[in-house]
Amino acid sequence: MEDKVLELKAEILKVLAQPTRLKILESLRNGEKCICEIVPAINGEQSNVSRHISLMQKSHLVTTRKDGVKVMVNVKDPKVFEILDKVSAILKNQMKEQEKLLAQI
Repeated sequence: MEDKVLELKAEILKVLAQPTRLKILESLRNGEKCICEIVPAINGEQSNVSRHISLMQKSHLVTTRKDGVKVMVNVKDPKVFEILDKVSAILKNQMKEQEKLLAQI
């Protein structure tokens, strides 16, 4: 059973490990948006953004719903932002370590 859990964790991390998908998630940080709003917000193309959203939907990271002709996208579990924030914190720590090394030069 533990192998299955690790596989599921790895699948979520694989979906997150792509810059366009991270941009999409960050654009959803403040709530639900229409794909028509996400595309210009991340400077993407409609078909590419839709494909990434579909992939994230299959991994249960986002949900979609129709609102007339609009397709609205929302993050299913806001805890995903905790993951993104932790990664940012790790990056900040790494940068601080690099700054300390540079100061020694």
